[in-house]
Order: sequence, then structure tokens, then C-alpha cells
Amino acid sequence: MSEVQYIGTGRRKESVARVRLLPGNGRIIINGQEMDQFFGLETLKLIVRQPLVSTETESSFDVISKVEGGGFSGQAGAIRHGIARALLQADDGYRAVLKKNGYLTRDPRMKERKKCGLKKARRAPQFSKR
Repeated sequence: MSEVQYIGTGRRKESVARVRLLPGNGRIIINGQEMDQFFGLETLKLIVRQPLVSTETESSFDVISKVEGGGFSGQAGAIRHGIARALLQADDGYRAVLKKNGYLTRDPRMKERKKCGLKKARRAPQFSKR
């Protein structure tokens, strides 16, 4: 195992991703699977690669990630956030590019809690006059 590694934790919605960047040739492994096997949609693969593309380090690092919780979209966003944080450890010069594109900002949107007397967070029971 390589001695140089950069670690970043990314979060989005209910998903948490622990990301390790190792010097390599651009392989992305998520939960022990290649990214193409883990994510079916091309848009999710694009989201995961965004920080590497914007810093032009696609072929410089291998990404090994463990992600849990949430759905596929939240997991892709969490991995992107983790990759961006790990890239900062690799080289602080990437901060301007990553911050400008919004990859370092933790997306605060969460599922709203259910309130009593309602069916869901905001959905009220159907009203009937009679």
C-alpha cells in the first residue's frame, strides 16, 4: 500500500463518504466496486469526477471511497465533497478552483421532519366540509 494518501470526508443529505486519494492513474473504486458498476447513470459518474476534472488531476490520483446512507444521488454528492476535501490536503493551491465551483461547500438541505397532525412534513389530511 502506498505511503502517501490524502483523506477527506464528504456528506450530503443522509450520505457519508470516506474518501482516500492515492497517487495513481485515475481509477475510482466505490465500496469495493469500480465506479461504472456502482453508479448506473452517467450524470452520477460525472458528478463524482467534477473536482478531479476542474483541477486537472484526473489521471494523477486513484480514488478509493466507502459511502453509506442515503440514495444514489446523495452518495454521489458526498463522494464529490470528499474528493474535494482530500484534494485540498494534496495541494492547497486547488482551493480557489474548488471553492469557485462550489465543491467545498457542504449542501445543507436535509429531509424535513414529520409534524404531528400531518401525514408527512407538510401534507395535511384532506379537508371536507361535511
